[in-house]
Amino acid sequence: MRLKQKLLVFLSVLMVLALVACGKSETSSSEDDAGNKGKAKYKIGVALPIFNEFRSYILEAMEEEAKKHPEFEFVYLNAENDSMKQLNQIQNLISQKVDGIILNAVDTTAAADLVSKIKEAGIPVVVVNETFEGIEKADAYVGSKSIQSGIIQMEEVAKQLDGKGNVAIMNGTMGHEPQIRRTEGNKQVISKYPDMKVVLEGSAQWDRAKGRELMENWLNSGKKIDAVVANNDEMAIGAIMALDEANKNDEVLVAGIDATPAALEYVQSGKLEVTVFQDAHAQGVESIKTIVKAVKGESVDDVIIPYQLVTKENVEKYVAKYK
Repeated sequence: MRLKQKLLVFLSVLMVLALVACGKSETSSSEDDAGNKGKAKYKIGVALPIFNEFRSYILEAMEEEAKKHPEFEFVYLNAENDSMKQLNQIQNLISQKVDGIILNAVDTTAAADLVSKIKEAGIPVVVVNETFEGIEKADAYVGSKSIQSGIIQMEEVAKQLDGKGNVAIMNGTMGHEPQIRRTEGNKQVISKYPDMKVVLEGSAQWDRAKGRELMENWLNSGKKIDAVVANNDEMAIGAIMALDEANKNDEVLVAGIDATPAALEYVQSGKLEVTVFQDAHAQGVESIKTIVKAVKGESVDDVIIPYQLVTKENVEKYVAKYK
């Protein structure tokens, strides 16, 4: 009898423990559910070539717009201008099975292959800021047409030079889409003016310090230069620094592209006569909006954002955009 009683007690304890375990299991499950509430439903990779000044404004706008889409998690990647690093980043995003990718390629000659890899994985991709051959494989492009900026820039330079003079063209990194198209736009305009010619051309790789060094070399060459036309503002600012050191800023017209806050200060001072506004904020906002639509299965189209000429006459309008 005692043995029976002990057995009954033992079985009772087992039942209680089982019930407690079940209760704990259910509580844990409901706590997990509660913890998952509000978490992102979709994951988006944003692959940028480098976090330089201009792209920092694109990134800032992206982050601002991303807050309006709490169901999306955005991961921002800096390739540090290394095409192999960006390739690895894209491959990692694909292996993670992200829901969408925004791409600004380091190497536009290889960008079509990156887009193909992404699309083969069944992932929507939106290209921002730079176009390239084969871009039609992407779901959409958000940005401007680089050739337009080169045309706008050089038309104003030609106007200020009265259609004559020696031009030095400062290229960005050779082979980059903006370098190719902006320079192409410059030369299209120059070809219309018999008394204008390109006397010097070289790359400063989008960099201020390299722009300064290149300008110093050009000044030492002894060639007459009436205008320095740079593919971006950073190189133009570098050229201005070299000209200041040589006390020749009043002799040479300098033009850039992007209309960054730093460049706008030089326009206000009169040292940078021409720049062209590229709307980084709009590119950032519209790229986020577009990838969100694409991931949700909505139809998307290219978003073309026009360039705008900036000179001392209208510079305050553009300074206000950054406030």
